Amino acid sequence: MRFTDTPATRVCFEDRGSGPALLLVHGHPFDHTMWRPQIDRFSLTHRVIAPDLRGYGASPLGATTGSTGLGDFAEDLVGLLDHLEIEECVLAGLSMGGQIAMELVRRHPERVRGLVLADTFPAAETDEGRTARNAMADRLLDEGMRGYADEVLDRMVAPYNAHAAPHVHRMMCATDPVAAAAALRGRAERPDYRATLAALAVPALVVVGRDDTYTPVADAEEMHALIPRSTLTVIDRAAHLPNLERPEEFDAALDAFLGSLVRPS
Repeated sequence: MRFTDTPATRVCFEDRGSGPALLLVHGHPFDHTMWRPQIDRFSLTHRVIAPDLRGYGASPLGATTGSTGLGDFAEDLVGLLDHLEIEECVLAGLSMGGQIAMELVRRHPERVRGLVLADTFPAAETDEGRTARNAMADRLLDEGMRGYADEVLDRMVAPYNAHAAPHVHRMMCATDPVAAAAALRGRAERPDYRATLAALAVPALVVVGRDDTYTPVADAEEMHALIPRSTLTVIDRAAHLPNLERPEEFDAALDAFLGSLVRPS
């Protein structure tokens, strides 16, 4: 992996292929290898950039006050694009990565020529959700990641997609609980992105697993209705990580979307 230093931390990333840039933003509590099938597939046609977010994978957390906001992650990604001299990219994010992508678009719309939102949702946190995220942050600091990983694995990856479970479980267990807790506290304070999506000036692809209980199909349908130029794809027999559970179906949807963005010569 390569790395670049930002004002706050060091961002480690994979950079493969050539052509139009595709920036893949992983979810919580994973790392860039969550995108392994897509890195392998789309680096044949695109320059694929897959970073480890601050505090995840090989990227250190850096200085923190105990909370990492979505804006912190978004600015790290813009710094990475600047380092790579990439003016604009197709930006794809899953779950927390999708919310980071929405924050990046809100701050820097000129850097995004297409947006992919997978298994995510745009609404601000509720009071109940804020309490639950902060409580989970406390738990992770007290207990570490394994108990949480054991509990949520069947919601991340549907039981009938057992082939993907070991990789997902390893990623969750390997995550630094301090970084995971900081991200949870930051997400608890996120803004509402629905106005950002309604004003989006570029095409978007919304993807969701049919059996996702974290971000159900209804959330994806709401985003699709909000975004003026969007396509919705529901991946059957998948839960929260359709890119790993059903990579062929996910990649087909992403490939069609990327093909629709090709500019005429």
